[in-house]
Amino acid sequence: MARTDNDTWDIGESVGATALGVAAGRAAETKSENPLIVDPYAQVFLDAAGDGIWNIYFSDDLPAELTDVDPRLGERLTAMTGYIASRTKFFDEFFLAAAAAGVRQSVILAAGLDARAWRLAWPDGSVVYEIDQPKVLAFKTGTLESRLATPIARHVGVAIDLRQDWPAALRQAGFDPKLPTAWSAEGLLPYLSAEAQELLFERIQGLSAPGSRIAVEAFTNDFYSAEAVARRVEQMARYRQAAVKLGREDMADTGALLYEEERTEVVDWLRAHGWGTTAVTAEALMAGNGRSVAPDLEDGHPQSVFVEGRLGQL
Repeated sequence: MARTDNDTWDIGESVGATALGVAAGRAAETKSENPLIVDPYAQVFLDAAGDGIWNIYFSDDLPAELTDVDPRLGERLTAMTGYIASRTKFFDEFFLAAAAAGVRQSVILAAGLDARAWRLAWPDGSVVYEIDQPKVLAFKTGTLESRLATPIARHVGVAIDLRQDWPAALRQAGFDPKLPTAWSAEGLLPYLSAEAQELLFERIQGLSAPGSRIAVEAFTNDFYSAEAVARRVEQMARYRQAAVKLGREDMADTGALLYEEERTEVVDWLRAHGWGTTAVTAEALMAGNGRSVAPDLEDGHPQSVFVEGRLGQL
């Protein structure tokens, strides 16, 4: 399913289906022997969505059709679980540190099946705004409400596409741009064009009071290079062919969902606009969490950098 300027999706299709894959990674990590993170809601979402290709994360015996295509698929799934767990921990700690510093207003951009409003130890008075496609938010909140789950922070869903006028919708939902805000962009940027990414950060800038913080899963321009794109296209084509042999037509062509254009590095953009930043590569983040990837496992994790910024602290 190729992207268009005004495309929309439900949880089981297009970009929405990628949220189920990430939830599967969080669920697999939660069930592991020494989990980095605990997300009891990840499996709840998978159960509500039903059977899907994402359940391969829990397979003890991978189908030969897939391992013939990629003999190291089991290692890749383990590596991706470690990446998702490390990423989740990074953003969890970011929000908790911001809250401990007195920031009570948080915005999760493209929230997907993130359940931080329900599972983190938010201080009293905290409000978490979640922005995502209407059908995705409806699936998430409906699933949690059906399980009688209660958010710990005050949760406000803002059902709008990030390519539309989400700042106006956010203000209408009660957001106060005069207050410091903790922003997150996780698993988002490659699904935006370079132009849309630029606009996203300009809008964040315009809504951020001094003392605001931001955490971003950024992707290096190596990720968007022609060589890297070609590798992903070829690998995904082989996986999809194998999945069809298994009768699985639900494997999204994730490469077709990305806008693989070079764009301004996030660290450079933030620094140029008054944010003090720190950054850690995916490799270093995973190694620090004991989730290293074998050096010879090509594309064992995305070519990404995890960035934190604070406005007004150069």
